[in-house]
Amino acid sequence: MKIELNKERIKKSIIFIFIITLLLGLFLYLNKQFSFFIPCIFHKLTGLYCPGCGITRMIISIINLNFKKAFEYNQLAFILSPFIMIYAVIYYYNWIQNKQYKINEKIWYALIIISIIFMILRNIPQFDFLAPK
Repeated sequence: MKIELNKERIKKSIIFIFIITLLLGLFLYLNKQFSFFIPCIFHKLTGLYCPGCGITRMIISIINLNFKKAFEYNQLAFILSPFIMIYAVIYYYNWIQNKQYKINEKIWYALIIISIIFMILRNIPQFDFLAPK
């Protein structure tokens, strides 16, 4: 079985990865020099934590290999990170072969429900350990 790769898509993805790497490097530099964080608009407006609160600090902690701190910032995103990375690799592999790849709708619905439950729980005082620290 011969695998056909789309060379144009490979070129585009290399350029994309290069740009993302530059932007990530710039962000990490700004963060190290000025403690630059992206604020959560939802939290600023409502005072509540959304399912994504703490993800920026979680990613920085993972880059610094501080997995305990990363888990404390956003438990849900930390647990889902390996699955997201696997999905990204599978999606990319299919994309460069001009194939369609979709995740089952039931999985998307389950993720939305889990995210909503996570958001509700992390805003209840008895579950304050779920809030980003």
